[in-house]
Order: sequence, then C-alpha cells, then structure tokens
Amino acid sequence: MKHIIEALAERRQGARLGGGQRRIDAQHKRGKLTARERIEMLLDHGSFEEFDMFVQHRCVDFGMDKGEKIPGDGVVVGWGTINGRVVYVFAKDFTVLGGSLSETHAQKIIKIQDMALRNRAPIIGLFDAGGARIQEGVAALGGYGEVFQRNVLASGVIPQISVIMGPCAGGDVYSPAMTDFIFMVKDTSYMFVTGPDVVKTVTNETVTAEELGGASVHATKSSIADKAYDNDLQALLQMRRLIDFLPASNTDEVPEWPTFDDCDRIDMSLDTLIPDNPNKPYDIKELITKIADEGDFFEIQEAHAKNIVVGFGRIDGRTVGFVGNQPMVLAGVLDSDASRKAARFVRFCDAFNIPIVTFVDVPGFLPGTAQEYGGLIKHGAKLLFAYAEATVPKITIITRKAFGGAYDVMASKHLRGDVNYAWPSAQIAVMGAKGAVEIIFRQDMGDAAKIAERTREYEDRFLSPFVAAERGYIDEVIQPHGTRRRISRALAMLRNKELENPWKKHDNIPL
Repeated sequence: MKHIIEALAERRQGARLGGGQRRIDAQHKRGKLTARERIEMLLDHGSFEEFDMFVQHRCVDFGMDKGEKIPGDGVVVGWGTINGRVVYVFAKDFTVLGGSLSETHAQKIIKIQDMALRNRAPIIGLFDAGGARIQEGVAALGGYGEVFQRNVLASGVIPQISVIMGPCAGGDVYSPAMTDFIFMVKDTSYMFVTGPDVVKTVTNETVTAEELGGASVHATKSSIADKAYDNDLQALLQMRRLIDFLPASNTDEVPEWPTFDDCDRIDMSLDTLIPDNPNKPYDIKELITKIADEGDFFEIQEAHAKNIVVGFGRIDGRTVGFVGNQPMVLAGVLDSDASRKAARFVRFCDAFNIPIVTFVDVPGFLPGTAQEYGGLIKHGAKLLFAYAEATVPKITIITRKAFGGAYDVMASKHLRGDVNYAWPSAQIAVMGAKGAVEIIFRQDMGDAAKIAERTREYEDRFLSPFVAAERGYIDEVIQPHGTRRRISRALAMLRNKELENPWKKHDNIPL
C-alpha cells in the first residue's frame, strides 16, 4: 500500500508543476502568478479542493499524440471558500500549451459550472490563455459553445466573475463577456476578438496588443472591464472583498456582516455638502462614503462614464447597491454611456435581491448630435427600463437637481420607488429656471428686469422639493445630516417587501 500512496503523491506533485519549472519561471518573469498560486491567494488558506487533476487531452492530430501530455490539460478547477463562504473556481494555466482550450479542458470547466449552478454558489474564472487549441478544430469550438451555454443559464442565478490575468483572445473573450463582472490586470492582461496581426492584415491598422485590448482601454473606453488592478495579488484580494458583498445566489439573502458603525449615526458635514451656487459641483462619492458602513464602498466601472457612480456598500451590515449622479463630471447629466452603466448595475442588483439606494442630482440628458446619433433615446430607456422592472427595495434621495425626463428615470416614485426623500436643496422641475422662463415668456426677452423677475418667480414656484411633496411624489423632505438614519430605517421597514411583475418568458429590454 505504501508504494501506491507514494506513487499518488508523485503524480500529484507532477500535476501541480503544470508545464514544468522552466515555464513557471517564465510566468513569474512576466510579473504573473501561476494558476495554482492565484487560486491559493484567492481562497481561504487550505480550503481548495481540486477536481480532474489528472485529465489529459485526447487529440491525435498534427502530432499531438506524440507530444507531451500534461495532467490537468491547461486548466485548474475546483471549489473552496472565501471568508467561509463556498465558491467555485477555474484558473487557466498558461504554462500548459498556453492555456489553450481543448475538448477535455472545456469539459473540466463545464463540470465546475454545472456544480456551481446546482449548488447555488458563485463561480470565479481566472483567464490567462491563448484561445482555442487549433489542433483540435471543431472539438475546441464545441467546448466553447458548451461553456457559453452554461454562462447564459447561470446568468441571474449565481454571481459569475471573470478576472483577466493574461492574454484572452478569440473565443475565450465571450465567456467573460456574459458574466456579471470582468476585472483586468494592468500591463499583463488584454482582451480582443482578433489580435494585432489579424487587424493589420484585414484593416491595415498597426496597433499593439495593449492599444487594442489592454486593461486601460477596456476600463475606460469600451467599458468591457469593470476595473483594472496593478497586479495579480491586488486583483485577487479585491475579488475576496467583492464576494463579501454578494449573495451566493438569487434565492439567498444578501450577506450580513458585523459592523461597528451605528445605523443612527448623523453626519453634520452633510448639511454643508451642497454649495449655495446651484452650478457649483460637489463630489457624490463623499456622500456615499459618509452614508455607507465604515465608509466602505466598492465602486464598479469607476474609470468609465464618470458622470454616474455605481457600486456596493453596506447599511447596518447588509449589502446595498449605490447609484449616484456625479456633479463633478458633466454636471451629472445622463448620457448613453452613463445610462448603460447604471442600467446594467441596477439589473444585477435586482437579479440578486440587493436593495438599491439612489442619489439624484441630474440636470437632464446630454444634448447634441453625437448623443442623438449614438442612440441616446434607446440607451436612456435602458436605465428607465431597469429601474421600472426592479422589484427590490428602492430608496431615492434627491440632493439637488432633478430636471426633465431624467427626474422620472432616476428611481422616481412613478417607477415604484418605495421611499423617496428630498433634501431641502432639491430642485424638481421640467428644466432649469432660465431655460423655462425663456420659453414661457419669450415675448419678454427684450426686458432684462422682467425676465429676472419671472426667473425668481419660477424658482420660488418650482425649484424646491415642496411642490413634489405636496403631490406625494416625495415622501418626506429630510435633513441631510440624518440621511443615513433615514435610509437604515427605510431598509429595515422594506426587508420583507414582496412585489412580482406579471409573468413573462422574459422581457425585451431596449438593448
């Protein structure tokens, strides 16, 4: 028996080396961890249980039957815990045939996807691979298709997170694209459907891998990546932090963690957050961090569409999703990018029963031919649709401007907002006073004194929260310093909220 146990230990040791020490050293030289090192960093120490360690490819074409067969076939899969909560994980191993996907490689990922879905736990994919294994042809493509199908079936059922930690090209990019969050590592990771060489051949563009699909491109321009981190270790530690905010599945309660922050805490500095000049900006992130437990805020897509801020925090130990217009950027207007960014976040929160807290300071939608030609109407409708269909608790606080259709879109009472508050500084109207007066009193445009008088009259009549409060569109005008307490109490009141939309196969959101 002893020699059998020794043989098993020897085989395991060989499998853990992946493509061998030389390739591991090359991986380290690039500033990257190996697949197993990444899993060790991601999961609680000693919690990882690996499956299919000894699986090998079955390809016999193009000399693959005579080449080296490495146990594991380029992907490490299994399960473990993050702060005691079960997660499933797969990590592409670049040291084995460049992490390329074969039929058996795909079967390993499929197995772990099925287990995650059956057992209702999050799945995290760590990507570092060169795409499909060309020698296997359609078998590899079929493997991709099976993985994609499971991404779709798991969507909205369990959280799916992708971390791009090296190359991710061709068919490999579509699985992350269908997951809930994508994170990248600066300088060592990139994503594209076709690489620089193909681009050069087809379009005659000369572009580097970093320029074509690097972390900086996808975190700012394309919005493919939700965040870019400086190195592997930082990315993995932040994934542990993110998982702490997320429920295990769409049937689980949001996580509840001990907090030392008093839910009745007041912050007098909020009384002076809004400048006296209505055109002067302030930082909505300051408000969010002062409201959230212990100032802990995990922002999503912070480098893209900065005129709106979205991310996760906690109130009284329980996860909430924060959405807020950012007056520091474009005065907080809604444009196509901001609408899409917020809509996707709102839909994620609704899918996983995460309450949504919305801070509103929006002067309207961004005008101009670029926006209109780019489909602002349909993109803006995505955010409207997302808020309107959401059945989770929705709490809205209007801090300053709420003008035009943007007032309706931002979780208004008319879109089944549960609790809608306004600060005394709130201005709720069809448009700003100057523009309104110029339309209503066009005949007086030559008389500056009369226009000034009409403007003051309009401001007194409409640019306050009390007209909306008189109609019940605002539940209460509250003191800014008591905002955290009011949100906490509203969330406690809404904890057992039940609301169902009419039955449908699925909706037809204006994509």
